Amino acid sequence: MSKGVMRRAALLLGGVLAVAMAPGGARAQGNSLVMYCGVNEAWCRAAATAFQAQTGVRVDMTRQSAGEIFARLRAERTNPRGDVWYGGTGDPHLQAASDDLTEPYRSEALPQLRDWAQQQAARSQNRTVGIYMGALGFGYNERELKRRNLPVPACWEDLLKPEYKGEVQMANPNASGTTWTMLATLVQLMGEDKAFDYLKRLNVNIDQYTSAGAAPAQAVMRGETLIGIAFQHDLVDAAKQNPAVKVVSPCEGTGFEIGSMSIIRGARHPEEAKRFYEWALTPAAQAIAAQHGSYQLPSNTGTPVPPEAPDISSIKLINYDFEKYGSSAERTRLLSRWTREVQNAR
Repeated sequence: MSKGVMRRAALLLGGVLAVAMAPGGARAQGNSLVMYCGVNEAWCRAAATAFQAQTGVRVDMTRQSAGEIFARLRAERTNPRGDVWYGGTGDPHLQAASDDLTEPYRSEALPQLRDWAQQQAARSQNRTVGIYMGALGFGYNERELKRRNLPVPACWEDLLKPEYKGEVQMANPNASGTTWTMLATLVQLMGEDKAFDYLKRLNVNIDQYTSAGAAPAQAVMRGETLIGIAFQHDLVDAAKQNPAVKVVSPCEGTGFEIGSMSIIRGARHPEEAKRFYEWALTPAAQAIAAQHGSYQLPSNTGTPVPPEAPDISSIKLINYDFEKYGSSAERTRLLSRWTREVQNAR
């Protein structure tokens, strides 16, 4: 081989190595971002479009429920495909943090956020941050209840009434962060054994377990089921589409979510992920939610609170233990018990 050919080969090899050894290997591919999104589809798409328009960063967005994204991160641990996890209930974000599936990152916007959002960052050692807050509840179709002369439910206990057999819908907690929050809420309200006794009895009244936490609210709106368990902001969206939908804060008390955001460990586009993270905490970015049917309480104190948002101060909230129910081990244990004793009993 001539010296000229050897020199050209060495230069080519050096260029290949430079790309391969760049942080993250594929990160050298540049101005793009892979987002796993846990809020509703319309909000996901609007956020991706707005960020791309403002920054020029191309966004590849996938929408899934929080539990599904958490499972995906675990499956992709050795070969991460995503960069940022945007939205979805906060417990799976905390569980991902405890499993070392997300990266520490302290946002410059942290002092502008509400206390509960800052606390979410603190309890995860800055591996996640709160972007919104929402209370759990259920809704019913008033027109259908009146037509069938059925009682109006006001409490968790009411959902066990035999009149509602096959008329209640909720999501599967293995997939849905919404129903994980419900499971953890009932355990905290009743104690674990009593909560599972309740869930077994409720199982008789369930028409189906959906994969998405917001699906029961839409089913109530369409008149496909009488009662749907969901976050109250999702029920408010359903009520705007159909005024027959009525939103209930259970009389015994209820849990709540701190919808969160995390940077995925080993992200191929870390700088773009950080840029998105900072953008998503701005008032302008957070205002996109209400424009697309999501009426949570936003985390940035400068973001206008949607007038449709449930008044958190008037809801009987439990003292939700995010440390315990944000634990990956506790998630695995309780979901295994639910699958064994509730789902498999159908």
